This record gives sequence, C-alpha cells and structure tokens, in this order.
Amino acid sequence: MPELSRRVGTFTDSVIRRMTRISNKYGAINLSQGFPDFDPPKEMLEALSKIAFNGPHQYAITFGAKNLREAICRKQSKAINREIDPETEIVITCGGTESMMCAMMTICNPGDKVLVFSPFYENYGADAILSGAEPIYVPLVPPEYNFDISIIENGFKAGAKAIIICNPSNPCGKVFTREELTAIGNLALKYDAFIVTDEVYEHIVFKPHEHVYASGLPGMFDHVITCNSLSKTFSITGWRLGYLIGPADVVDGARKVHDFLTVGAAAPLQEAAVTGLNLPESYYEDLRALYTRKRDKFIKGLDDIGLKHNVPAGTYFVMVDIQDFLNLPQFNGMSDLDFCEWVIKNIGVAAVPGSSFFKEDVNNLIRLHFARSEETLDESIRRLAKLQDLLK
Repeated sequence: MPELSRRVGTFTDSVIRRMTRISNKYGAINLSQGFPDFDPPKEMLEALSKIAFNGPHQYAITFGAKNLREAICRKQSKAINREIDPETEIVITCGGTESMMCAMMTICNPGDKVLVFSPFYENYGADAILSGAEPIYVPLVPPEYNFDISIIENGFKAGAKAIIICNPSNPCGKVFTREELTAIGNLALKYDAFIVTDEVYEHIVFKPHEHVYASGLPGMFDHVITCNSLSKTFSITGWRLGYLIGPADVVDGARKVHDFLTVGAAAPLQEAAVTGLNLPESYYEDLRALYTRKRDKFIKGLDDIGLKHNVPAGTYFVMVDIQDFLNLPQFNGMSDLDFCEWVIKNIGVAAVPGSSFFKEDVNNLIRLHFARSEETLDESIRRLAKLQDLLK
C-alpha cells in the first residue's frame, strides 16, 4: 500500500466522540459529548415538518440560502452594532466545525503560525495541522483561566498570523472580558494579524458576565473572522448548521474552500432554521435562564457529594479535579483517560479526560456537561456520589 498522508499521523480521533461511543457501549449517562437531551424550539420543529412535504429538497445556494443569510446578518448586525452584508460577508457552513476549517484554510499557508489558547477545543489543533499551520499554545491558567498578554505579543512577534479564541471557552467555561479582548485586538492591529473567534456558546453566559463580540470592538471587524453555529443556541447539534462572518475578501476565500469541502449545508434545515432566528429576544433570555438553573443545580450536586470543580462563567461545561482519586492505590498509574473509562464502566457516567484539551501535561481534570434534563442531572449526581465512597 502507498504511504498515507503524514499529517493524519500527527493527531488522534476525537477523544470527545470516542467517549460517547464507549458510553453508548456500557449504557452510561453521557456527560462527555456536549449535546442536549431535550428538543429544539417547537416553532422550528413545526416548520421542519411542513418543509418535509413542501421543500426545499434540492441544493441551496452554495454559500447559504438567502433568507438564512439575511436572518443571521440581522441578528448579528444588531449584536455588533454594524451592518453585515448578507451577500458578501457571510457563508453558511456544515456546522461550526466546518466554519473553523474554512477560516484556517483561507488564511493559512503551510508553515504559518497560529496562536491557540490551552485548554482548547480539540478540533483547533487538528485544524491548524490540516491547514499546514503550526499551533503555538498560550496557557489559560486554572482555576480562573487567566492568561499573560505578553505571551500573545511574543507569539505575534514570532510571526503568528492569527489567534483562535473560543468565547465562551470550551472546555473551561471562561468568558473573555471586554478588556481582555481589547488588549488582544490591539495586538492584532499592531501586528496585522487575524482573530478567529468561535462563539457557539454566545447565549450561554451566566450573570454578571456578558458576551463581548470581538468583531464589534472599535476598528476590529476587518481583522476578525467569526465562526459560529446554531447548534447550541437552538439545541440542534445534529442539524449541522454553522456560519462564518468576516470581511468580504476573507469570506470570498472561505466560500471557495466551503464550496469544495461540502458544497453546501442541508437545504431543508436551513429553511427551518430561519424560523428559530425570527423568535423574539425573550427566547435568548429564557435560554440563559434555563442553563443558569441547570448549572446551579449541577454545581450544587457536585458540592453536596464533595467533588472539586470550577464554576463556569459560560458554556455548559464543568471541569472536575480528580487528583484525590488518582492518589488512591487502585488507580495508581492511571491516566485521566483510563479513569474516565473506569468511571463509565463502574459508575455509569461518561466524562472527557482533561488531557485532550491541554497542551500542557495536565492529568488531573475531567470535563462534564450539564445540558441534560433535571431528572438526568439528578441521576448523574446520584451515580457520581459513589466516587466519594472510594475516599472513605
């Protein structure tokens, strides 16, 4: 057999999705892969049921159905206080994952450097490699996940072409402040670099924190490529609808990449998504309230059973410290991945090992999520309580 591409040997399959497969095998509660176990808005389901019979069922315009582009641009123009042109400054993609890949392949040449915060959503490292770029990692330091701005400037001085910012951040739940984003933006302007943002959790931010759009900061739109998705906002992770917004020249390139990667997102789902984007502003307020209740409930449950954790400012993820368990004789020599597999088989709850998110040698954290019904969260805590029996 001829030699395979060397790039595919430089990263593994998704550990997150692998944990889902193991969870399914053992019938565990899946708190690893971040998707809700409740339905999308009723209005969207009703729209989709009509579209199933009436169409559209053929190709949409490659870079996105016109009415969906217009609906997203209306929403995001209001958010950043700047009119976004639906004809030149947006492309609809097959999920936020593809929008990030389109961004990276549009701006990166082989050998370019890209700054990536660590911990990071696992796709970013692979995206950089697949686009021929070299990732340079910037530590987000637990437990507050703060960073040293001088490290970012040094990266730009070393020639980094872009920085990827997940805001709010998967996996740690950090919400970047206006001051932090402004400081990063000033460096991007100074060194003529891009900011590539992943903002899929924009509406899952807990008070008093607020989501700040980097593209809406003064003078930043032409340096920011916004990658986003409807998946988390409308609980439709399986619909695979994302988008990329940015300056026209960047979007023109991204549309070319998108055209030859996937041709286009599913036409019936694009049509149904317009209904969701036309929901009143109260929908987003209710979504934040819903996830605030879930976060508070889940964190209280973790506290009640004595598991150490951070308190996320956004997203629906919690990082749990497992060092006390790894110190026990029965877990001697176990990695966090080994521990997660043991918990699936013996406790019945699936988590993601923290090492899959960190460039640094971090083996004492696991990620859980709370995008589940109250009944499922209650049962998850009941099962996780068995872990504490090991420490007695």
